[in-house]
Amino acid sequence: MGLSTHVLDTMHGTPASGMAVTLYRGSDAGYTQLASFVLNEDGRPPQGMLIAHAELQVGAYRLKFAVADYFKACGVSLPEPNFLTNVHLDFGVAHADQHYHVPLLVSPWSYSTYRGS
Repeated sequence: MGLSTHVLDTMHGTPASGMAVTLYRGSDAGYTQLASFVLNEDGRPPQGMLIAHAELQVGAYRLKFAVADYFKACGVSLPEPNFLTNVHLDFGVAHADQHYHVPLLVSPWSYSTYRGS
Protein backbone atom coordinates (compact mmCIF):
# COMPACT_ATOMS: atom_id res chain seq x y z
CA MET A 1 0.00 0.00 0.00
CA GLY A 2 1.05 3.63 -0.39
CA LEU A 3 2.64 5.30 -3.41
CA SER A 4 5.24 3.73 -5.70
CA THR A 5 6.73 4.20 -9.18
CA HIS A 6 8.75 2.25 -11.74
CA VAL A 7 10.30 3.46 -15.02
CA LEU A 8 11.02 1.37 -18.12
CA ASP A 9 13.18 2.66 -20.98
CA THR A 10 11.26 1.49 -24.05
CA MET A 11 14.05 2.56 -26.44
CA HIS A 12 16.51 0.07 -24.94
CA GLY A 13 14.04 -2.39 -23.42
CA THR A 14 15.51 -1.98 -19.94
CA PRO A 15 14.69 -0.42 -16.57
CA ALA A 16 15.62 3.30 -16.50
CA SER A 17 18.47 2.88 -14.02
CA GLY A 18 20.04 6.23 -13.12
CA MET A 19 17.07 8.46 -14.00
CA ALA A 20 16.51 11.34 -11.56
CA VAL A 21 12.97 11.69 -10.20
CA THR A 22 11.35 14.28 -7.92
CA LEU A 23 8.11 13.85 -5.99
CA TYR A 24 5.87 16.82 -5.12
CA ARG A 25 2.65 17.31 -3.15
CA GLY A 26 0.13 19.82 -4.52
CA SER A 27 -1.91 22.40 -2.64
CA ASP A 28 -3.72 25.67 -3.36
CA ALA A 29 -0.34 27.41 -3.01
CA GLY A 30 1.38 25.21 -5.60
CA TYR A 31 3.64 22.17 -5.34
CA THR A 32 6.03 21.35 -2.48
CA GLN A 33 8.94 18.96 -3.02
CA LEU A 34 8.73 15.85 -0.86
CA ALA A 35 11.63 13.77 -2.20
CA SER A 36 14.29 13.56 -4.88
CA PHE A 37 16.08 10.35 -5.83
CA VAL A 38 17.80 8.37 -8.59
CA LEU A 39 16.26 5.12 -9.82
CA ASN A 40 18.10 1.88 -9.01
CA GLU A 41 19.11 -0.91 -11.41
CA ASP A 42 15.50 -2.13 -11.51
CA GLY A 43 14.16 1.32 -12.46
CA ARG A 44 12.66 1.79 -9.00
CA PRO A 45 13.33 4.23 -6.16
CA PRO A 46 16.11 2.93 -3.90
CA GLN A 47 13.94 3.50 -0.83
CA GLY A 48 11.10 1.38 -2.23
CA MET A 49 7.80 3.08 -1.50
CA LEU A 50 7.66 6.83 -2.16
CA ILE A 51 5.05 7.31 0.53
CA ALA A 52 4.17 4.57 2.99
CA HIS A 53 0.56 3.54 3.43
CA ALA A 54 0.22 5.27 6.82
CA GLU A 55 1.52 8.60 5.43
CA LEU A 56 -0.36 8.69 2.10
CA GLN A 57 -2.96 11.47 2.02
CA VAL A 58 -5.81 12.29 -0.32
CA GLY A 59 -4.76 15.06 -2.68
CA ALA A 60 -2.72 16.14 -5.69
CA TYR A 61 0.79 14.84 -6.44
CA ARG A 62 3.38 15.31 -9.17
CA LEU A 63 6.26 13.12 -10.29
CA LYS A 64 8.96 14.79 -12.41
CA PHE A 65 11.16 12.45 -14.44
CA ALA A 66 14.43 13.85 -15.92
CA VAL A 67 14.07 12.12 -19.29
CA ALA A 68 16.58 14.05 -21.47
CA ASP A 69 19.35 13.88 -18.86
CA TYR A 70 18.80 10.12 -18.56
CA PHE A 71 18.96 9.46 -22.32
CA LYS A 72 21.98 11.75 -22.75
CA ALA A 73 23.76 9.79 -19.99
CA CYS A 74 22.91 6.60 -21.94
CA GLY A 75 24.75 8.04 -24.96
CA VAL A 76 21.65 8.80 -27.04
CA SER A 77 22.19 11.68 -29.46
CA LEU A 78 19.29 14.07 -28.89
CA PRO A 79 18.37 17.17 -30.88
CA GLU A 80 18.50 20.63 -29.31
CA PRO A 81 16.07 21.46 -27.97
CA ASN A 82 15.07 17.97 -26.91
CA PHE A 83 11.57 16.78 -27.72
CA LEU A 84 11.07 15.57 -24.11
CA THR A 85 13.16 17.21 -21.41
CA ASN A 86 11.18 16.35 -18.29
CA VAL A 87 7.99 14.37 -17.96
CA HIS A 88 5.64 15.73 -15.31
CA LEU A 89 2.89 13.38 -14.20
CA ASP A 90 0.20 15.16 -12.21
CA PHE A 91 -2.20 12.75 -10.54
CA GLY A 92 -4.67 12.60 -7.71
CA VAL A 93 -4.97 10.24 -4.78
CA ALA A 94 -8.66 9.86 -4.00
CA HIS A 95 -8.40 6.86 -1.65
CA ALA A 96 -5.49 6.99 0.79
CA ASP A 97 -6.23 3.42 1.92
CA GLN A 98 -5.37 2.05 -1.55
CA HIS A 99 -2.04 1.46 -3.31
CA TYR A 100 -1.19 3.98 -6.04
CA HIS A 101 1.51 2.68 -8.40
CA VAL A 102 2.51 5.20 -11.10
CA PRO A 103 4.68 3.51 -13.75
CA LEU A 104 6.27 5.35 -16.67
CA LEU A 105 7.17 3.82 -20.04
CA VAL A 106 9.46 6.27 -21.83
CA SER A 107 11.65 6.88 -24.88
CA PRO A 108 13.21 10.16 -26.05
CA TRP A 109 10.08 10.77 -28.17
CA SER A 110 7.13 9.31 -26.27
CA TYR A 111 5.79 8.18 -22.93
CA SER A 112 2.79 6.52 -21.38
CA THR A 113 1.57 5.91 -17.87
CA TYR A 114 -1.31 4.26 -16.07
CA ARG A 115 -2.43 3.46 -12.56
CA GLY A 116 -0.72 0.18 -11.88
CA SER A 117 -1.13 -2.31 -9.07
